[in-house]
Amino acid sequence: MATAAIPSVNKAWVYSDYGKSSDVLKFDESFPVPEVKEDEVLIKVVAAALNPIDYKKILGLFKEHNPPPPNVPGHDVAGVVVKVGSQVKKFKVGDEVYGDISEKVRPGPRKFGSLAEYTAAGENVLALKPKNLNFVEAASLPLAIETAYEGFERAQLSSGQSILILGGAGGVGSLAIQLAKHVFGASRVAATASTAKLDLLRSLGADLAIDYTKEKFEELPEKFDVVYDTVGEGERALKAVKEGGKSFAITVPIAAPTVLYGLTSTAATLEKLKPYLESGKVKPVLDPKTPFPFSKTLEAFAHLETKHAIGKIVVHPIP
Repeated sequence: MATAAIPSVNKAWVYSDYGKSSDVLKFDESFPVPEVKEDEVLIKVVAAALNPIDYKKILGLFKEHNPPPPNVPGHDVAGVVVKVGSQVKKFKVGDEVYGDISEKVRPGPRKFGSLAEYTAAGENVLALKPKNLNFVEAASLPLAIETAYEGFERAQLSSGQSILILGGAGGVGSLAIQLAKHVFGASRVAATASTAKLDLLRSLGADLAIDYTKEKFEELPEKFDVVYDTVGEGERALKAVKEGGKSFAITVPIAAPTVLYGLTSTAATLEKLKPYLESGKVKPVLDPKTPFPFSKTLEAFAHLETKHAIGKIVVHPIP
């Protein structure tokens, strides 16, 4: 697409006040297309994934870190480069790319997220889309897979160790199982989910699938080198850690010495994982209702906010 074909305004989902997504997220047919900085590219968005951080930002939980509304939500993007900044070295017009466009999850000061026809992103957070993945699959990956990867690096998870993943059927958890097994070489991977999702955990590589509706994971005799909490189990998580083991979490509540961390988005992680994605060893996990069309973005958020989604929710096509 020639630069001249890029409009000055585009269709986008926008919030101008803080509150529930169903109340404040509105469709805007003429929101400005972002200007591209010298180290950024402009992307024609094909698909965008939703994450809990998106509705938390809309609620105003991190408003001290973010630009004042109106803002377009959305971290995860997959699309086509239509314009490149003067300092961009990695990409050219026509490249198919994906990434989490906010470098920091919470204090990610971006007015223009991915739930729009066009968005801008730094080349440091974008990677070329693996050729075997379609845009919906690619959009589902960046924030969740990078979050899991960073957690395991912080935990120094290594081959031969055991790990318990709390919330194994969610966006981060479903990828964490696969990374623990196939990338970090954990000798034993356990994960929790509700009854209907246990087969999914096993199919992703879990050696032990724990039904949290019937069993208390912290009361099992088996303890783990690493406990990775994606759902906020607080003190219960610590009770499953082996002596000398480690506990990491991506959401509250937590209990010390569990380490709570937020993602620093980087294309380097996506590039490291490219061989695993292209070989099919690590696969996207999509909710059965995905994709939601752009016009049904509010329904997509409503499904995410139930906290019962499986894997990731993606909006496609856009518009």
